[in-house]
Amino acid sequence: MSMDRPIGKRIVAAAALTVLFSIPSGSWAQARAGELLEQLGAADSAEAAARIERNIQTEWSKSGSAAMDLLLKRGRDALEVNELPTAIDHLTALTDHAPEFAEGWHVLALAYYGSEMFGPAMDALEHTLALNPQHFGALRGVAAVHEQLGNDALAYDAYTQVLELRPHDEAVTEALERLAGRVQGIET
Repeated sequence: MSMDRPIGKRIVAAAALTVLFSIPSGSWAQARAGELLEQLGAADSAEAAARIERNIQTEWSKSGSAAMDLLLKRGRDALEVNELPTAIDHLTALTDHAPEFAEGWHVLALAYYGSEMFGPAMDALEHTLALNPQHFGALRGVAAVHEQLGNDALAYDAYTQVLELRPHDEAVTEALERLAGRVQGIET
């Protein structure tokens, strides 16, 4: 009977590994990001919030595919040096091949916004939020597009949602203060 135990343990271990590797890594990343979002909402300082946000963004950037992660990196690299058409090319390829990867859509939205292509930017932001409703970067992008287009009430609503997720965002607090008078009908 003692010989059955090691075999049984190996079978259980093999089954556990099968389950572990059958779950897409993106699911693990999203679960971890959910925990981090809770921590972000409860962060007691801007420094703690910034650290948690970096961790969230790291989790959101995990597609589960090395090839898709490379396309994301290339798109971000092109954005960083303001090569917007190149960024759009890489990120469009990414969203074509991984349409369920929210961060790909978000970074594509940044490239479109930088190119002043607000319609496509908003479309990419909507894809992001459909896949990840708590993506504070996408919500902030929605607010920025609405503010750019003069839709102050919609911008104010989106910034309010961002602040619920990121209570230490000074730029969003300033945007809400800037828009409050116009939204409430009182120019300041």
